[in-house]
Amino acid sequence: MTALSMTAEEREAFLADVHVGVLAVERPGGPPSVTPVWYRYVDGVVEIVTSGGTRKVELLRAAGHASLCAQVEAPTPAYVTVEGPVSVTSPVPDGVVASIAARYLGGEEAGAAYAEGPGSHDDTLISLRVQRWRTADFAKIGF
Repeated sequence: MTALSMTAEEREAFLADVHVGVLAVERPGGPPSVTPVWYRYVDGVVEIVTSGGTRKVELLRAAGHASLCAQVEAPTPAYVTVEGPVSVTSPVPDGVVASIAARYLGGEEAGAAYAEGPGSHDDTLISLRVQRWRTADFAKIGF
């Protein structure tokens, strides 16, 4: 453990907080596919909802694993990166889209409106079971 590393409790709390995540999955014959995503973290699993017709879903099904990074850029940088196997399921269980959207849109009412609105095509649940952590918190060394 380095001076920058978070404890297990710190990293769990950080990942459970609201951050835009960056999901990375391998792409055959090229660089990884990297996509910003909304997510929630519950009991060792990162959950992401998306449209099933995306290249991201196709790549996740083929690869079977992925990475996600959540970060704070300022004033004191910190990040958590997780890696693990993924499962892709459809349909999304009731309430999951609204729950995730509420985190990013300011509350339950906004999350429900997003989930029921014409702009939501989130019909697929990506579940990343965390097996590996990488963390850094520059506040630990006085920055």
